[in-house]
Amino acid sequence: MSSMSYMEKLLDGIEVEWKALGAVTRIKTGQSVNKQMISDNPGEYPVINSGREPLGFINEWNTDSDPIGVTTRGAGVGSITWQEGKYFRGNLNYSITINRNQKISIRYLYHLLLEMQSEIRALCTFDGIPALNAGNLKELLIPIPCPENPEKSLEIQAEIVRILDTFTELTTELTTELTARKKQYRYYRDQLLNFEEGEVERKTLGEVFYILAGGDAPKAALSDIETEEFNVPILSNGIGDRSLYGWTNKAKIEKPSLTISARGTIGWTSFRDKPFFPIVRLLVLTQKVELNIKYAYYFMKSIEDDYNVPQNGIPQLTKPMVTDIGFPIPDLAEQDRIVAILDKFDALTNSISEGLPREIQLRQKQYEYYRDLLLSFPKPEAGTAVNT
Repeated sequence: MSSMSYMEKLLDGIEVEWKALGAVTRIKTGQSVNKQMISDNPGEYPVINSGREPLGFINEWNTDSDPIGVTTRGAGVGSITWQEGKYFRGNLNYSITINRNQKISIRYLYHLLLEMQSEIRALCTFDGIPALNAGNLKELLIPIPCPENPEKSLEIQAEIVRILDTFTELTTELTTELTARKKQYRYYRDQLLNFEEGEVERKTLGEVFYILAGGDAPKAALSDIETEEFNVPILSNGIGDRSLYGWTNKAKIEKPSLTISARGTIGWTSFRDKPFFPIVRLLVLTQKVELNIKYAYYFMKSIEDDYNVPQNGIPQLTKPMVTDIGFPIPDLAEQDRIVAILDKFDALTNSISEGLPREIQLRQKQYEYYRDLLLSFPKPEAGTAVNT
């Protein structure tokens, strides 16, 4: 019998009791923490605060074996965190600790809160800095299966957890492999692009490329969405889709080229092989000499963290700051060889249509599908009494 057939049988006809989160758990705020405190007291314990990833690592802990948290403020408000073992919980993260007298699995509650992200977000306020009040969170209603039979309830919860954890463990394994592959990719890229003095010809970036700084957006021909007429992307600084500003009807750059973020994500380099319109906060490089443009892309990626950007005022990268950067030029056959090798690594580690990122994306969607299927219990009708 498949896991899903078993679950359909297990869940068939069961009763569900909806309880207020505050009735079955304790919700508390962590302790005040900041980056200076972490810098002054480095250690092994992760600091969980307003982000999905640790803010840093410190030499003291205030939480042990109490893994569920909820971000209380900022852009990620309402996000669910999971951190095992000892760690330091910051003041922008609520702990959610199950009361001892409750027959609720900690992993069941974790998956359930992930399923209820939209309900949690609806409890947040977005006037000024986004925030989540503990009092509002305590009112969140959560479903407990088979309340009249605690042992049966725990059995159902455990089976739901087993199925969902299978997907999360696979995603974790793939993510770990992706991290290792990215490290391997960077190693080979740096080795392939590290030329001895006199080994290859060298020119400045200004000798190899026309360097253009983006201008103003074309206000007279601007659309928020892509249409048959407005199908040329307007690009600014940012990574991936975050660089898309809008759409226009005429490209300013039509040749394959490179773009470099000039503010914010300073130095981030992208390869562009379709027509586009660049605007402020973006530098564009189009080639002057015979060159494999993908070779140039990989070289510029290898130095994107090395720009010497003044920190006074608003940090930004300008055309004069990149014009004199040295650029090694091996013969075209060697450029093609380097590109062939690095293209394979790039597809494996960065492509959303193939490779590990695609596999991780598919597994995450699969997890969300089964989570919706397993945790979408019928909600109580308006006016129905619940345990608060």
